[in-house]
Amino acid sequence: MNALSEAWFSRKEKQKNRMEMNEKIIDNESKKRFELEVEGYVAFIDYIKKNNKIFLVHTEVPEELKGKGVAARIVKLALEEIERRQVQLVPICPYVRSYLKRHPEWNRLVEAVNN
Repeated sequence: MNALSEAWFSRKEKQKNRMEMNEKIIDNESKKRFELEVEGYVAFIDYIKKNNKIFLVHTEVPEELKGKGVAARIVKLALEEIERRQVQLVPICPYVRSYLKRHPEWNRLVEAVNN
């Protein structure tokens, strides 16, 4: 790779990182889901709240955003929000469960539920 290509990839990576840092997850309580708007589309994770637990039941990303890492980003943001609220996670959604397998550091949110 030449210097011009490296500079272009570096610039693109910085833009992506800035975009991700500015992303905010929205807790749409009326629809019982976390939402993330990307490029004018909304990805979401349906949830059920009960007592001091949150059950993540379904993750959905619009076709237009598939392959862009949006599912992983919304799960990460949802986990950060769940941790901030200090509630226990019950991962029912297959995608969330697979994310937790790839990122075991987040299992600290489910440990109390599994014991």
